[in-house]
Order: sequence, then C-alpha cells, then structure tokens
Amino acid sequence: MKYFLSAFLLITSVLKAQEPVPVRSGGLNQLDLFNVKMKNNVTCYRIPALVVANNGDLIAAIDERGPSCADLKTNDNINIVMRKSKDNGKTWTAIRTVIDYPSGKSASDPSFINDSKTGTVFMFYNFMDLDQEKDIYYLHVIRSTDNGETWSKPQDITPRITKPEWHKDFKFITSGKGFQTSSGVLLHTLVNLKYGVFVFGSDDHGKTWFLRDTPLKPADESKIIELGDGSWMVNSRVNGAGMRYVHISGDQGNSWMSRAEPDLTDPSCNAAIIPYVFKKKKCLLFVNADDKDDRKNLTVKLSYDEGKTWTKGRTIYAGSAAYSDLVVMKNGEIGILFEKNEYSENVFVSFSLKWLLT
Repeated sequence: MKYFLSAFLLITSVLKAQEPVPVRSGGLNQLDLFNVKMKNNVTCYRIPALVVANNGDLIAAIDERGPSCADLKTNDNINIVMRKSKDNGKTWTAIRTVIDYPSGKSASDPSFINDSKTGTVFMFYNFMDLDQEKDIYYLHVIRSTDNGETWSKPQDITPRITKPEWHKDFKFITSGKGFQTSSGVLLHTLVNLKYGVFVFGSDDHGKTWFLRDTPLKPADESKIIELGDGSWMVNSRVNGAGMRYVHISGDQGNSWMSRAEPDLTDPSCNAAIIPYVFKKKKCLLFVNADDKDDRKNLTVKLSYDEGKTWTKGRTIYAGSAAYSDLVVMKNGEIGILFEKNEYSENVFVSFSLKWLLT
C-alpha cells in the first residue's frame, strides 16, 4: 500500500511538472499552452489560432508536427490540436486532437471564424495527401455548434473558393482568423503564390462559399476586417518589404486600393488585426513581430483612426517571436497566442487596455 501511494504521488508530481503554471510579469499574465515537453513524439507546435466563442470560451488551435518541424508540403504527419479556457485564459483544458489523418496525410495552418449570429465556430485548415497527390493543396473546413466541444466531419471547399486552373498551384488559407461583418457575412483570405491574395467568404452562414476573383498585390498571408463605413481592409505580409501593406475595398472586394504601411514594420511574418471599441470609439489593435529583418520583438499597436496612423505600441516580448493571433475576451481584456523562442513555446498572454496604454 505504501509502495502504491508513493508511486501514485510520484506520477502525480510528474504530471503536474509537465503542466505549465501561469506567470504574471509586469502586468502580463503568461502561460505556455503548447510545448514539445508536454507530449511524446512531437517535434514542434506551430501556427497558432485563437477565437472567442459566443459563450465566451477561448479556443486555441495549432499544428502538432511529428517527425519534423517542416511545413505541410514536406511533412507527412501534421495533426491539429486544441485547448479551451472558460475563465479568460487563466486555466485551460488538456491538449485534444481535432484533426488526425493517417501517416502520409497532413493538416496544417488552422484558422477560425466565430459566427456570432448563429453560434457556429468554423475552423479552416489546409490538407495534403503526400503519398497519393504530392504538391496538391486542398482547403477544408470543420464546424462546431457547441463552442468547440465537438466538431463536424471535414468539408472540402476547394472547388468553391478556388479556380480549376489553380489545381496544381501552391495555395493555402491564411492561418489565424477570418472575420464576420456587421451584416453577418463571413470573410477570409487565401494565398495563391502565383497570382496573389484573394478574399473568400459566405453570405449564408457557411451553407455556400464565394470567391472574389480580384487578386491583391503585393501580399502574402493576410487578415481581413471591416471598417466603420463598411469598407473591407486587408492587412498583408509582404516578403522582403520590411513593412506591412494595406488594401481597402469600398465595393465588397471587387476592386482595391493598396498602400505601403511604414508604421507597421514587419520581417515577413503572419500577424493579427482586430477591431476594438474604446470609450465608444472604434479602434484597431494590431500585433506582430515588430522588426524589419528578424522575427522578434512582439509588439501590440493601437490605431484611433482605423489604420491611418498607429501608436508606437508596447512590447510583449523582445526576444524571438513569430506568428501570433489576437482576441478581445469576454472580460474586456486582450489575449494573444504567439510563437516564442524559435518555435519552442506557444505562449498565451493577456492584459488590460490600461496596461497597453501605460
């Protein structure tokens, strides 16, 4: 009996040691959600996505990469896993697998849209069968009607949101998050490396999907939002530019005006942008690796004029930092999930607007 109790206590202590402990530092609450030490046979966790469901639950999803940390095109074992929080990121459920194909098939780059009008949470991802159709990308979506507790079977929406002549092209849905407009339209972006970035979406809550056949250039991984006047804004990564580019459409994506955004320094990395209401005024929040050369110095910036100008921002982490996603939680605080320290950690941080403005 003593041996059994000692063994039980030892196992319990090991499990507790593997579970990260929340850390508060300088006004930031921090917690490493996805770390290779948490699970055997995982080389790295990459490409974080974050969303708030209608009931206020936080859902975090990410690639779980097996034999190597390589991207989808050369990695035959990438699953998508998730964790949930019901208390604004203070505690989280255990890691749970959402998408797990047999070896030789991989899923990557999760992204979310929460349909606030129906309560459905959409998760998009990119799929490849490296054994049977090498170099062919497919674009999938699953959905949850219970705030991320259960998920539907995957739906292949490639024929709906791409063109037949793109079949062999390098194409993918941007990881992180899409957007829902004030009228209920679901919007997202996909990249075709040959032609540019395209907007796709749904005006019937995901029953059908459309493609806006107007390419955005220069652009790579991009995020779309709606401005106060109903215009669509796309904020884009541009490889080699050292800064972001912004594209504005006043006719629902049929035509675009593009400009460089020198206030948003960028080392060619995925970023995040969302609206935020402050003192009854619509603002924008933006987070990225704020350096023109290297993926480091994760910084949050604020715009009071819908992206015409930006504050200098406040640094979340000055060291190595890459992809990130951003939400406003049900308690009004801001939450960020980002890749840290050369992709070895994926840390959730939360803070108040007061902290950001201090």
